[in-house]
Amino acid sequence: MHGTLLGREDAMTKPYAIAIGAVALGAALIAAGAGAQGPPTPMTPGQMPPEQRPRGPMPGGMHGQPQPPMRQMQMGQSAFAAIAEVVSILEFDPTTDWSKVDLERLRQHLIDMNEVVLHAAVKPMPVPGGLAMEITGPGRTAQAIRNMIVPHAAELDRMPWWSARTEPLGDGVRLTVIARDPSDTKAVARIRGLGFAGLLVQGGHHGPHHLAMAKGELPAAPQH
Repeated sequence: MHGTLLGREDAMTKPYAIAIGAVALGAALIAAGAGAQGPPTPMTPGQMPPEQRPRGPMPGGMHGQPQPPMRQMQMGQSAFAAIAEVVSILEFDPTTDWSKVDLERLRQHLIDMNEVVLHAAVKPMPVPGGLAMEITGPGRTAQAIRNMIVPHAAELDRMPWWSARTEPLGDGVRLTVIARDPSDTKAVARIRGLGFAGLLVQGGHHGPHHLAMAKGELPAAPQH
């Protein structure tokens, strides 16, 4: 009788044991599959055990190795962000000669950019093959226009699609941009469509120029 009861209990519990074992096996296979999908997410220095964290001083008294600039960060003000990015690049570069660094010059250039973009008055006039623009402003804005537009016209003139020149005005400059092939209606339409603001941002020299300015690698005369 006793053995019969034990046999019945074994028969009743055996299916549950099999089911539990199958669930455990499935979970193990899923975990193994997830691990095989790719390497684990790297830990930040703050998540690492102390003995695994990188050693060495960081600017500002922080610990760990200097990190490259984080372009996705927003600093809240464009000029501040531009200077912060340049400082980060300089600090990350072991060849930086700090005796030549001139961040004040970069700050003055950013003020010029702000004056020209936000405060200059622009009078566009279509001309054969392109566009002429009278760019003017009072006081500090007029000087900023001269500082930026004259050198930028030289950059535009180096491009293969158009030629550019400037003429002095009492309170600014006249910028004229003409398609190298005046019969190319698409190129002419592009110049006129871009207008002053669009032409101002043409070229890939802006970022490298700012860095060279901050590193003291440019002549003393105002450049853009």
